[in-house]
Amino acid sequence: MKRLFVISILFFIVLSGCAKQNGIIIWSFNDELQDMINNHYNMAFTDVKTNYTAVPADQFKEKLDTVLLSGKKTPDIFTLDAASVSHYAESGLLLDLTDIYEKTKSGFFPYSVDIGTHDGRVYGMSWHVCPGAMFYRRSLARKYLGSDDPAFIQTQFSDFGKFLVTAELLNRRSSGSCVVVSSCGDLYDVFLGARAKPWITDGSLNIDPAMELYMDMSKTIYDNRLDGRVNHKSEGWYAGLSGNLKDENANPLEVFSYFLPVCGLNNIIKVYAPDSLGDWGMIPGPVSNNWCGTFISAYKDTENPEVVLQMIEWLTTDADFLEKWAKEEGRIVNNREIANRMNDSFYDPFLRGQNVFTIFTDIAKNINGSLVQGTDKRIELLFREAAAAFARGSKTKTQALSDFRAQVQRELGL
Repeated sequence: MKRLFVISILFFIVLSGCAKQNGIIIWSFNDELQDMINNHYNMAFTDVKTNYTAVPADQFKEKLDTVLLSGKKTPDIFTLDAASVSHYAESGLLLDLTDIYEKTKSGFFPYSVDIGTHDGRVYGMSWHVCPGAMFYRRSLARKYLGSDDPAFIQTQFSDFGKFLVTAELLNRRSSGSCVVVSSCGDLYDVFLGARAKPWITDGSLNIDPAMELYMDMSKTIYDNRLDGRVNHKSEGWYAGLSGNLKDENANPLEVFSYFLPVCGLNNIIKVYAPDSLGDWGMIPGPVSNNWCGTFISAYKDTENPEVVLQMIEWLTTDADFLEKWAKEEGRIVNNREIANRMNDSFYDPFLRGQNVFTIFTDIAKNINGSLVQGTDKRIELLFREAAAAFARGSKTKTQALSDFRAQVQRELGL
């Protein structure tokens, strides 16, 4: 009997050791969190073991749904985009992070907290903010508008009416060779930021006037050849960054601007247009807007809640870590004090000395996070299709909107 008792104890110890070896299980759809944990968190907390899995983005939701609903083989911590954090918060499957938020709530950009909040409780937090801005080619601004000064360029694009007027001016002065954007798809997130109400209002589908304006403007731009007539983030879209976009007749097109999030400068412009150093400027554009972002959440029944909460708190609130990471990555951290400090020191030669932090932090202050909902992804995909069908002439506006409403009703019951 005594021997059996000893064996049982040893078996328990072995199992405990295996659990510790597995460590905190983390899933993500990109490598950003992995780099933060490997290069920062694990250095500061050597006693915490982490087990990181990068799940392909196109498989992430399906795999996460499967394990969370079953309660088996669940990750302790995982990343979510803006629409998904809202969706999972509504599902009741996430660990409550409100206590972490309450400790340092004055430091966050409010819109990011709104995205991660459901019924007054916080379920998703982000270490960074992801506003969008308008990047333009200085050489084209001087050539066709007479100045590349950001303050002047902003006056030409400060609202949607002026945006369209300036787009027509670029077209006219260039004899059709300069387009304001390579794709009307660039403007989609901008118009989302201009909405007064979200897609679902009082339980019903709401098509905000801003989105109808997006349809009208896309149609005008397409019909008058004010854009490059390529799909957003297609091969032609990338070609325009380096000045290699051509129309259907192989005539070269100059692309005046791109609407991009914070990471767009480092991950897109510098990668696809490396020879354009100093030829870019940056302005807020017509309206403050948000480009998704990455949030960190946890499974509500994690077996390691204390360690999980400590990890999330450190990654999203530790000032020393956030400032170091911001300087390394050139990103806007979700800490207004640090972001304001960076305003005095971060100038980018690609933008001819402009400070990206100053512009992006100002934009982030005016973003409405309450517009983000868990059903956004599917609704927005359907609306993009409806807007494109109208812009390219395959449907009337009335038919496109009618079909859109019918699809939403069929798929979401709204």
